[in-house]
Amino acid sequence: MTRSPEGHQGPDIMWAPWRMAYISGEHDHGFEGPRCVFCALPAQDDDRRSYILHRGEHCFVIMNLYPYNNGHLMVVPYAHVDSLLALDAATTTEMMGLTQMAQTVLAATMNPHGFNVGMNQGRAAGAGIADHVHLHILPRWVGDTNFMPAIGDTRVMPQHMDDTYDLLKPGFTV
Repeated sequence: MTRSPEGHQGPDIMWAPWRMAYISGEHDHGFEGPRCVFCALPAQDDDRRSYILHRGEHCFVIMNLYPYNNGHLMVVPYAHVDSLLALDAATTTEMMGLTQMAQTVLAATMNPHGFNVGMNQGRAAGAGIADHVHLHILPRWVGDTNFMPAIGDTRVMPQHMDDTYDLLKPGFTV
């Protein structure tokens, strides 16, 4: 991490150039296939490696590779569209059903005190992957926003992604 210039009142800057490849879509998925990560990961057909917890008919549930908290999940339609309005009724219905399922599994396994559920549509709204709509489910705990993100501008993840996958996966077995 580098310090801001002397007298600068803003947060310190942590240089993470690897994020630009992710944001710009220039990242390598480690196999041949579609450039969109949300199209590529289900095509990979390795759910554990992809952190896909459940596959439905129209959507799938996946762990966020860049989570805000442990257990940060997303419900993603297979259809490569950029807005909720572009989805058909069957897909939006399944998306909400899988959101309920995800929240149920997270509540039973991680005992959060609350949830943030929502989607960012378009770059201006904060979508990291703006061309493929997806819905976020974030478990929250009282005190999970501590001094590290507020002062250190750093998140602390107390559990490895593989351990979180192992904890959550049995709840998605239908």
